[in-house]
Amino acid sequence: MANPPENTPKINFSSADDLPEVVDLVMEMGATPPPSRLEALVETATAYAKAASSENTREAYAGDWRHFTSWCRREGLEAMPPSTQVIGLYISACAAGDPKRGLPPLSVATIERRLSGLAWNFTQRGQPMDRDDRHIATVLAGIRRKHARPPRQKEAVLGDDVKAMVATLGHDLRGLRDRAILLLGFAGGLRRSEIVGLDVVRDDHSDGAGWIEILDKGLLVTLRGKTGWREVEVGRGASDRTCPVAALETWLRFGRIARGPLFRRIFKDNKTVDVERLSSKHVVRLVKQTVLAAGVRSDLPEDERVLLFAGHSLRAGLASSAEIEERYVQKQLGHASAEMTRKYQRRRDRFRTNLTKASGL
Repeated sequence: MANPPENTPKINFSSADDLPEVVDLVMEMGATPPPSRLEALVETATAYAKAASSENTREAYAGDWRHFTSWCRREGLEAMPPSTQVIGLYISACAAGDPKRGLPPLSVATIERRLSGLAWNFTQRGQPMDRDDRHIATVLAGIRRKHARPPRQKEAVLGDDVKAMVATLGHDLRGLRDRAILLLGFAGGLRRSEIVGLDVVRDDHSDGAGWIEILDKGLLVTLRGKTGWREVEVGRGASDRTCPVAALETWLRFGRIARGPLFRRIFKDNKTVDVERLSSKHVVRLVKQTVLAAGVRSDLPEDERVLLFAGHSLRAGLASSAEIEERYVQKQLGHASAEMTRKYQRRRDRFRTNLTKASGL
């Protein structure tokens, strides 16, 4: 293939070439388009490449690449091209940890995630990694066998917990916003990325994950989630103090927000709402902060309570609190299977179906 012209625009990505170079692809299309047209094609292709994965996924994969390349530099090894022997040594080091540097062993789940990140990064650089090679697969199987532990789920915050949590918030702008976040996240069974990804109205040019529509009987949330587009109905609550729709209406009114991102940063003066979308990390901090302030699970030391709760606690809380048929909870959470929904139901009766008695014993 002919080399691209010297003036061919290049694509610059913020996270160390974490997305594919598409100039060569454009050149393969045939005759070279005019420079202005080529530049427009590059920008379009870049936007589509970014849309192939979520921002959180791209950030995680960029972090995996930095972790791997830093380890390679310390050990005097080459990160490129992908070597299955080097990667096998790398995941062994991850599993063993580094006591001299104060680095604890990584969990099996984290190591598997790092492998997925490496595979993605190598593929974007045109040199795929063979994850099935024995130098990787056999070492990973040994790590799983020796170090695998049952998954630790985040604790669910139940309905009464959420009431206590929102009661700790003030009635200034931040309090109004954070109250709406907690109540909507809980009642909608939303992921933290879905909460902050919402827009006030539909905007086909937005980078958001969906939008809301406030109706007489409640709120209709349209979401682009992991399983595609779905609609979530959030009904009005029994009391305005804990009603997610009323909290959202109050936030929009006092925040003077008519379009664009639903949840936004607030300046230090606590009077001015920014135009920028709130980070999903805020939801995690908010849940932890209000759980502590409300005294949820006060039977445990504070450091343990901080680790027990996170953004997913809201989603698990709805699944555990709603005393309704399982299929309705599954639809609200957008799960493809009832088995996944049951993993979120911390208080479900695991012995409701008793096969021992059903077999005649």
